[in-house]
Amino acid sequence: MLRILDITRNDLTQLLRDRKTFLFSLIMPVALTLLLGFAFGGFGSSSDPRLPVGWLDLDDSPTSRQLFQLLSDSTVVRLVADPWQTRNGLENLVLKEDLAGALVVPEEYGHDMKAGKPVRLTLIVNTATPTGTSVESETLAAVIHLESAIRIAARLEDYAGAPFDYTYKQSLEAWQDPPVRIVEQISQAIEPEANSSNAMTRTSPGMMLQFAIAGLLVSASLIVAERKNRCLQRLLTTSTSRLQILVGHYLAIFTQILCQFVILIVFGQLLLRVNYLRDPAATLLVATSAAACIAALGLLIGTLARSQEQAVVFSLVPMFLLAGLGGVWVPLEVAGPTFILIGHFSPVAWAMDGFKSVILRGQGVQAVLLPVTVLTGYALAFLLLATWRFHTMEEK
Repeated sequence: MLRILDITRNDLTQLLRDRKTFLFSLIMPVALTLLLGFAFGGFGSSSDPRLPVGWLDLDDSPTSRQLFQLLSDSTVVRLVADPWQTRNGLENLVLKEDLAGALVVPEEYGHDMKAGKPVRLTLIVNTATPTGTSVESETLAAVIHLESAIRIAARLEDYAGAPFDYTYKQSLEAWQDPPVRIVEQISQAIEPEANSSNAMTRTSPGMMLQFAIAGLLVSASLIVAERKNRCLQRLLTTSTSRLQILVGHYLAIFTQILCQFVILIVFGQLLLRVNYLRDPAATLLVATSAAACIAALGLLIGTLARSQEQAVVFSLVPMFLLAGLGGVWVPLEVAGPTFILIGHFSPVAWAMDGFKSVILRGQGVQAVLLPVTVLTGYALAFLLLATWRFHTMEEK
């Protein structure tokens, strides 16, 4: 056991002396997390949770302004009015998903509504998505409220001589107090997501995992250098076994990655408001199993690479491949079921699932058992391959 710890301590000492360790392990993930957080609205974004809907009023009548007021009071949609915007511009914004939808009020809207003529509003929305159907139903409800108030006021004016404006106002106020209300209650066990922006909750664990893999090039290079400078051959002439050498190197890589995870998790919790500690035990399980898996991959890379250049290539290629497939750059949820299936061949996808179960869904240990089990399986597979490669390499 002492020989294993000596090898681990020696590797950690060399890793701490290398500035690339800090670059890939801490500085790069923090910098890119902040950069992508700014890019995707992680800072300074509107705290309004409502769906943004473009507004283009070609009528500018009291009736269209009343419709604007009804939608502005909505708890579902948030109107975004730009006097210089065009219909084509709104269509492009909806297509790019910068807006959840857009509503265009035609000319003579107010006049035709009061005259009882058919009126057609233009709603630009993707009804194939839950967001689109929410915008559609909320807009339709506001339009029905307005049309009903106008029709009631017009009928009472025609048949009973009631003042149109008074009846119209009373009808609108009546809609504000419907006979049936739907009240949404959020469990106190789940904290409001206001403390952690959606951009950060996805970016922070992704960058942490990606650069843990990138940092393997330093660890792998140490193992390659050990063979090149004949230190490995001299070590094998002592009573130290090959298994002890492998375990020592593995513990060094595992310790480095786990410490990196702990530092970045604390950074994300305190400064980025990513709620990693919503369930500390679940987060620790995911971080430990992910560190075990990535460390085993690093050990395999170190035994496969025959030169420093190969160690760099063998580290960076898995970083891009596993991170891309694992949903670090683009969430797998928006890529479709086929890509989700393919993406879960990457252990990074399982680690992302585990972290998101805690910080996004507010779940605990039970929810992360499957990702932890799969990551542990990957770690064992990588360790077996590394052990086999190490023994066959030494026999040649």
